[in-house]
Amino acid sequence: MSTYAIGDIQGCYDDLQHLLELINFNLSQDTLWFTGDLVNRGQKSLEVLRFVKNLEERAVVVMGNHDLHLLAVAYGDSKLKRKDTLANILDAPDREELLQWLRNRPFIYYDTDFKSVIVHAGLHPYWNLAQALQYANEVETAVQGDQYQQFFINMYGDKPNQWSEELQGWDRLRFISNCFTRLRYCNENGKLNLKKKDSPIFISNIGQQPWFIWPNNRNVQVIFGHWAALGYYDNYNVYAIDSGCVWGGSLTALRIEDKKVFSLPCSKICDPNYTG
Repeated sequence: MSTYAIGDIQGCYDDLQHLLELINFNLSQDTLWFTGDLVNRGQKSLEVLRFVKNLEERAVVVMGNHDLHLLAVAYGDSKLKRKDTLANILDAPDREELLQWLRNRPFIYYDTDFKSVIVHAGLHPYWNLAQALQYANEVETAVQGDQYQQFFINMYGDKPNQWSEELQGWDRLRFISNCFTRLRYCNENGKLNLKKKDSPIFISNIGQQPWFIWPNNRNVQVIFGHWAALGYYDNYNVYAIDSGCVWGGSLTALRIEDKKVFSLPCSKICDPNYTG
């Protein structure tokens, strides 16, 4: 009986199936943790969504930015972008069943046995674990509640980029959502930079560092995806497992019990400069 965290799939259904074969996934015994971004860019987002949903209690899925984008197109006023591969979901006969399931995914998952957090992008360095769980609940209440359409209309934007407990309304929810689903870099004062997507080796500004570099008092290991340009990374009690499957990198699974890494190469679907 094993638990595996799996990086961003983004519609790469065949690669997911090959990875599950590699780890000898046992549906009756094993559990899969997905870092979000089940959909978009890859050609089989519908198949991925159906498959993961049907795993039921054997799967934990946290919300990713591409998942939110799909919901915003379906329920907000957003439009499909040129590189989106979401139309087959929006046209599917089981569209509402799939979208309602996706809308009810958490923004963070904490496993008390493993003392592990799984999140799509990151956690603000000022937040301890209790705060992160509280703030995630605020956004989940908005996304899963009666006003969800208004959330999807108001969620886009890079501002505010500085955390304050005094933030209210859509500004507060947007900041929290951006941390969980878009965060890569921030400075020592916790100010977000949502424009930078490169690997840290290409960043010369020492004031802008990956969110996990800055001191925090969470005392849990954090597993996340989102950052394809970073690739697989483990240090500072974090595990980054988006290894860029959708642009020809690899799809990665991390076995939680012993931290063994399983990875297989993927065929290129997107431009190699794509960074998630």
